[in-house]
Amino acid sequence: MRDHPISPVTEPLQYRAIGVVRGIYRPESDDQLTRGVLIDSDGNELEAVVLGRMLTLMRRHLDMSTPHLWVVYPRCRESDQLHLQIAGIWEPSTLATAEASDAESVDAEASETKGSLDQLPEGDDFFSIRGELIFTKPEANELVVKVRQLPRADGFRPLPFKVQLTGELSLEHLRHFVSLDVRRQGQILSVESVEVIAPMPTRGGKGREGSGKGGARPRPAKT
Repeated sequence: MRDHPISPVTEPLQYRAIGVVRGIYRPESDDQLTRGVLIDSDGNELEAVVLGRMLTLMRRHLDMSTPHLWVVYPRCRESDQLHLQIAGIWEPSTLATAEASDAESVDAEASETKGSLDQLPEGDDFFSIRGELIFTKPEANELVVKVRQLPRADGFRPLPFKVQLTGELSLEHLRHFVSLDVRRQGQILSVESVEVIAPMPTRGGKGREGSGKGGARPRPAKT
């Protein structure tokens, strides 16, 4: 079993937008489980949709009346409205029980370590956003990152999407590939740390600071 819900970066220009949010998922209705809201400990309601592969796990193994740490893909349809796609859950204790549903019992030591297994070193509401910085307004604490996605198995090519964040990043980094550690605060994604990776290559294959020969190519996100 993996030891972290967010996989390590394997390429310098690897796009992604993924994070974790702890909360109770409340569907729109019993007949519409795929759409609803995530309610966090402060009572904030975050619009959410459940991706298909999660439905079986939710129906069979999760207590939907209690909070869980959900693995999510963020989308920003409006500047002050966060939308989440629920792609997974980070709860090793529950997943281990689900995988061994025919086991006789859970021993005492496993029960005692359940809490620590289900915690992340970065804490709740952590997001990793990697992509091209296409807008920044330092005086207003605003920036936008564009994230590209890989083609799907059926050949469909999803359009890039934009993630709106609060944070300060100077204009000189526009059109650069950036890696951001982000924390959710209510409906807002707030930047905690920034790494500027490289200028984005132009259509002619050159970056802003010279030839792109031998340089890394951008790698779209898997989702």
